[in-house]
Formats: sequence, C-alpha cells, structure tokens
Amino acid sequence: MRRTLPFLVVAVAALAGCAGSGDTGTPHTSVKPPPAGTPWIVSSGIADPDASGTVATTGSGQAPLTVGTASGTFQPPPDGTQAITYDRAVVPPGATAQVTVSTTAQGVRVRLAVTGMVPRRAYGAHLHTMSCTSVPDDAGPHYQHQADPSKPSVDPAYANPRNEVWLDFTTDSKGAATVASEQAWVFDPVRPPRSLVVHSQLTRTDAGSAGTAGPRVACLTLRG
Repeated sequence: MRRTLPFLVVAVAALAGCAGSGDTGTPHTSVKPPPAGTPWIVSSGIADPDASGTVATTGSGQAPLTVGTASGTFQPPPDGTQAITYDRAVVPPGATAQVTVSTTAQGVRVRLAVTGMVPRRAYGAHLHTMSCTSVPDDAGPHYQHQADPSKPSVDPAYANPRNEVWLDFTTDSKGAATVASEQAWVFDPVRPPRSLVVHSQLTRTDAGSAGTAGPRVACLTLRG
C-alpha cells in the first residue's frame, strides 16, 4: 500500500524513546539501481531488502516496522525542483538517488543508493533540516538528534555520525554506490529531516570543521 510521508512520520513518532546501537555502513554497489525519471514515491509497510536481496532485520531478528522510500533523478534548476544538481561536473544531470528510511524497535536506518555519479569519486552526504530549492543553502543545516546550541555546528560532540545521519560514499567504476546509517534514535515527528544533501568532499571530523564536506553539489527533497 502506498501512503504519503506524513504516515511515516506518525509511525516514527509512535516509536520515540526506543534504544539500540548505531553506526555508519560501508559503501557497496551490488544493488539494483533506483528507478530513473520517475516521480517521487513514498511507500510504507514493506520490508527493506539489503544489497544481497535479503530482508533487513533488527538486532532481535524482527523485520523493520515501517519503510519509507523517496527516489528521483537529478536535474539543474529550473528543471530540477525536488532532485537538484548544483554542479553538473560533480553530479551529472540524469544521476539518480534513492533514500530508504526504515524505522525499527531499535531506532532508524537510512539507506542511500545512487547511480550515474562520477565514477570512482568520493562524496559527502547528510540528511538536512529543510527542503531543496535552487539555492543550496536553503536546505538548512544537518539534521541533529541533539541540537548543537552553537551555529554553525562544527563541534565533534554534536557534528558526528552518531548524532547526525552521515551517508558518505565512494562510487564504483560505473558511478554507483550504496551506503547505510543506523541510529539508536528516531526522527522528531514535528521536525523530521526534509532533504538529503550531497557534498563535493568526504565529511571532516576534526574540531572546528566537524561535519563540513565542501560545497553542496546536489539536493534531494524527502518531504516538502
């Protein structure tokens, strides 16, 4: 059954307060590419297959409780509105991205699959607080579970892959990659992340520049 993303947010809210363990996955590319040229799709109540084709499970062996998927094809503005490339040399028009959010009893799992990117290139990628527009900075800062009182957030105590959703990846020879991040918390039902932003560099972790990853080169809206 297809539903809209607010259904996912409601389901996430019902699971607030659950605990588990979190880490950032390692990129791999043995996965079918996301559909290209299709409208944004949000679905729920389905299992999330991993790259080997098996059903992703929680630590206790349970299947994910809720899965929401958004996918799109990057185009420069004004043609690109929900999936936008800001730098055609780094994210070529026609490249695709698919973000899958799985809410489990242990927390949240976010999976990113891309195709059509520059081959054998490293990228930074994070969930951000606002929707995409033709202006890269409009997507706002990184989504944080515990918000840093100082802005911009460059303190490793807050800007780290356990408090944010980092999805850095390196593409294969065909420009494809898949990466996942698991967190021991769930999204704020009132202010969930609304976009995935792709950056030109891998994410830094040192004090004073933690969380930075170079210019924003593409943006994919998860929820308007």
